[in-house]
Amino acid sequence: MFRFVYKFILMFALCASITAFGQDSVQHKGFGIEMNVIAGKIIRHSVKFTAPVPPISAAVDLNFTWKTYGRKDWNQRCNFPTVGVGIMFTDYMSKNIFGRCVGVYPNIQVPFVKGERVEWTCRFGIGAAYVNKKYSLAPDYDTLNTAISSHVNAFPVLVSDVRYHVNHHWDVQAGVNFTHISNALFSEPNLGVNMVGGHVGVRYFPGTSNPEYILRELPKLKNRWLLDVRAGIAHRRARAAGNPVKAAYIGAISVSRRWNSRNKVYAGIDAGYHDDVHAFLINYGVEYGHEKQHSWDGGFFAGNEFVVGRVGMLGSVGVYYRQTFLDFAPVYEKLGVKYYLRNAEKGVVKEWFLSAMLNTHGIVAEYAEFGMGVAF
Repeated sequence: MFRFVYKFILMFALCASITAFGQDSVQHKGFGIEMNVIAGKIIRHSVKFTAPVPPISAAVDLNFTWKTYGRKDWNQRCNFPTVGVGIMFTDYMSKNIFGRCVGVYPNIQVPFVKGERVEWTCRFGIGAAYVNKKYSLAPDYDTLNTAISSHVNAFPVLVSDVRYHVNHHWDVQAGVNFTHISNALFSEPNLGVNMVGGHVGVRYFPGTSNPEYILRELPKLKNRWLLDVRAGIAHRRARAAGNPVKAAYIGAISVSRRWNSRNKVYAGIDAGYHDDVHAFLINYGVEYGHEKQHSWDGGFFAGNEFVVGRVGMLGSVGVYYRQTFLDFAPVYEKLGVKYYLRNAEKGVVKEWFLSAMLNTHGIVAEYAEFGMGVAF
């Protein structure tokens, strides 16, 4: 692991040197490079998680950040957030079971406490990760790793930092972090790997960490009500003969209200029909003649969406009013993003978007849903 830390330090130094070299000719307003060294541990989150867990795991996180300063209206409306793209290398210190992971994740940083010298922030991102070890019944054998069964996985990241501003170029920080890898049951077995850890790091700004804000008189956006209709599809491995991949079809209707010109609170009802459950019931002769009616579920949900330009980041909590034959805990969560193809103040169709969401039960993922929707 120390070799990889060393390589990341060299990469950090090289990136910092390249950007610093050009700072006389290019304005690096708000652009920074951050590196954190992480020590953590894999958390057993299920009784089915029986593989031996190493006493410690390690990671290095390289994050390219941009402090917005008002070039776009949404910068000011969102109180000039810091956005970024992170690259994280994780060595689970279990070469023959969990292996290593490289993840890339867009992210946004939100301040909890912001002072002249010290700040406390939270950074959230979701992306994709490649894992070099997975469950396998053929060479190379790995039957202990029932947590991961595919090389490519979803990769949510949550980081909280206490940061000290040394000057306009350098910050130092320390904090805690949580990472999760899972293919959302596209392939089984898939318990997912959760790692909790602590980190220390530095952030370097070749230009300045405090760009001068561009302030405008922006029109106040109405706290409008919208009716949102969304449809999506997910794919999961069915517990049936041949272990086929089957689709799940999800629909949702919700009502939202904008607040503070950048956020939306919403609540609604959803339903999903799961072909994988139907295949399971057919395969095992369960609920004969009534398989379809035991293959759909639905819930009531409420959540909040943070809109940054054309991107919305949302999280919600729901309670099932009905579950499939293969039921779960009564409460579920959805984390995801929207990309707005249209987001207008006037017209019948005010919003038109693409969506990607991860449906979970606690820290266990059920499926990844991709879809689109409109709002009136």
